[in-house]
Amino acid sequence: MAILKIARMGHPVLLERAQPVADPAAPEVQRLIADMIETLADAGGTGLAAPQVHVPSRVVVYSIDAGRQRRETRPEEEPADEAEAGQPLTVVINPEIEPLTDEVAYGWEACLSVPGFAGRVPRHTGIRISYLTPEGGQVAREVYGFHARVLQHECDHLDGVLYPMRMDDLTAFGFVEDLNKAAEMARDAEAADD
Repeated sequence: MAILKIARMGHPVLLERAQPVADPAAPEVQRLIADMIETLADAGGTGLAAPQVHVPSRVVVYSIDAGRQRRETRPEEEPADEAEAGQPLTVVINPEIEPLTDEVAYGWEACLSVPGFAGRVPRHTGIRISYLTPEGGQVAREVYGFHARVLQHECDHLDGVLYPMRMDDLTAFGFVEDLNKAAEMARDAEAADD
């Protein structure tokens, strides 16, 4: 296994449509998956798509901590038992996504390929996803809230889309450090008014 170099915004690999994986069980695909898992663990992210490690293939790895799932999901967006569980490390190959409704919610996103920045992005609150497992099995499921946001973000990478391209208000895009300072100042001002 190896830790792979992460492509940053501006690299052409992040702007092209990734190719479907013909054989999920092929040794080179299994090696890519293992390297992506190690790279994700090293980088400390939630998800990673193959184009982010310079491989134009339709592969995503991700996991969601249960605490973060609860914090990032509104109660009306997701069944309570799913919000409590989080999502263990999952490998998604050749995913297809379909929105469950037209309802969208705004949420803050960051990206390993856009380091140091964050932005407020509209995403569908629930999606149906179908994909192949590394063993070649087929999975189809519905996911909601933060889980749906993560999968939409990662699958966008497979189509050459970075989250700033989804934003409709660039005043909600900036350096994480400065956004945190602004939020802290707003909280302090609000507390002073009480």
